[in-house]
Amino acid sequence: MKESTTNKWIIALAVMLPALMEVIDTSVANVALTNIQGSLNAGADEATWVLTSYMVSNAVVLPMTGWLARRFGRKRFLMTCITLFTLSSFLCGAAPSLATLIAFRILQGAAGGALIPMSQAILLESFPAAEQGMANAIFGVGVMFGPIIGPALGGWITDNLSWRWIFYINLPVGLMALAMVGSVISDPVYAARKAREKVDYWGLSLLVLGIGALQIVLDKGQQDDWFSSPFIVAMSAVTVISLVLLLVVELRHPHPVVNLRLFKNLEFSAGNLVMFMVGFGLYGSLMLIPQFLQSLLGYTATRAGMVMAPGGVATLVLMPFVGLAVGRYDGRKIVCAGLVISAWSMFLWQRFSLGVSYDDFLWPRLVAGVGLALIFVPLTTLTLSKMTPEQMGDASGLFSLLRNIGGSVGIAATSTLLARVNQFNQNTLSAQVNSFSLQFQQTLSGLTQSFIGRGMESELAGKMGLASIYRMVQQQAALLTFNRVFWLLGFAFLAVIPFLLLIKRPKPGAAAVAAH
Repeated sequence: MKESTTNKWIIALAVMLPALMEVIDTSVANVALTNIQGSLNAGADEATWVLTSYMVSNAVVLPMTGWLARRFGRKRFLMTCITLFTLSSFLCGAAPSLATLIAFRILQGAAGGALIPMSQAILLESFPAAEQGMANAIFGVGVMFGPIIGPALGGWITDNLSWRWIFYINLPVGLMALAMVGSVISDPVYAARKAREKVDYWGLSLLVLGIGALQIVLDKGQQDDWFSSPFIVAMSAVTVISLVLLLVVELRHPHPVVNLRLFKNLEFSAGNLVMFMVGFGLYGSLMLIPQFLQSLLGYTATRAGMVMAPGGVATLVLMPFVGLAVGRYDGRKIVCAGLVISAWSMFLWQRFSLGVSYDDFLWPRLVAGVGLALIFVPLTTLTLSKMTPEQMGDASGLFSLLRNIGGSVGIAATSTLLARVNQFNQNTLSAQVNSFSLQFQQTLSGLTQSFIGRGMESELAGKMGLASIYRMVQQQAALLTFNRVFWLLGFAFLAVIPFLLLIKRPKPGAAAVAAH
């Protein structure tokens, strides 16, 4: 039975807690990898599986959320996921070895995969059609604010407590969410009446293989030098074959585990494509900015995380106002403005030099927060407004999956560009640094004399001067690389704008039909 509108704000808070908990955990561990590696005596390659394992299991569960909710009951399924997520968080914090940590992260990711789409589906059903923009605004505060506050929170906890506490902090939030969901959420009538569906074993198996292999390729590709690695080639083949077979099987099955028929709706497909590129730019920048701050400017994890905070504040403040505006103005124009502003925020990072100060980052992060606030609410409303209540679980799961895969592709592309473009820039700059260059001779002579003035022998001073010049070349090459990648991320936001033309503005009252 649909929840009463009298307690819709309590329902909103109840479903926001697990959603916020899950979305923070997608990024909170990133800044703690070095500490985890040292604490558990693991190599750098092994430690990255702490992130990869979570993303793989999370991505596998996302598209099957609607099917699982129908099979086990929405409330029971949501409470089970919250319980498993909270329990696995405790086990991650107490893990004695890397192998056990990865195993518990797989469980945590699988339990967390359903929290976002289930929370979103319940929230949209709880608000009347005229207020669904506000409902998406409330939900967007958590989904967009989480990845931004996650690195800052993770950095502070890692520097001041222990990496284990980035998992332990989920315990009180999880218990509170479990109590609230148990008391205020109930299953709708249409879900209670539905007969038990035949299990789509082939679809389930192909989904696990295809999405799991895809996530592994994206997360490990750059590290293993992409297709020069037999492992990446094999995983890519598994991805392509599994997803093609999944497409064939799911379109023929009467009760598919992933309802791909939803993509026959052109507006739903276009909205998902736009969200894919938003995930690409958002997660790519969230990986790029901390690297820029820590590798070039020497920021600590906490200080790098604090640079991200103004964007989260801007998103948090503006999201409710955007929710109110969605019902009055054309959501496509609001999304378009958000994409342009998000691109502008990336372009602002191009003007920074190695002498930039902490205060200079305030304006670009505020601009980025404004852009994301303008994108998420109207895009979610436009994409999901035509879905029936029975379709909402499947639709929100696919919508979240496209955002996460877009983020994985963005991180993979950004990592690859950083490595490849940086090597090109180093080779280009190094070719200009030679003994025939007057500027090189003058710089080397000045550095050598400086080291001699500090008491070094002339031969050692010459070598130190050469080393200093090489470090300058590395820094300038890295700076040029970051500038180029920021420009490409900005262009990615702009490139998807034409697809907004495929989305029609909902007619007055149209959303009400879908909501009821």
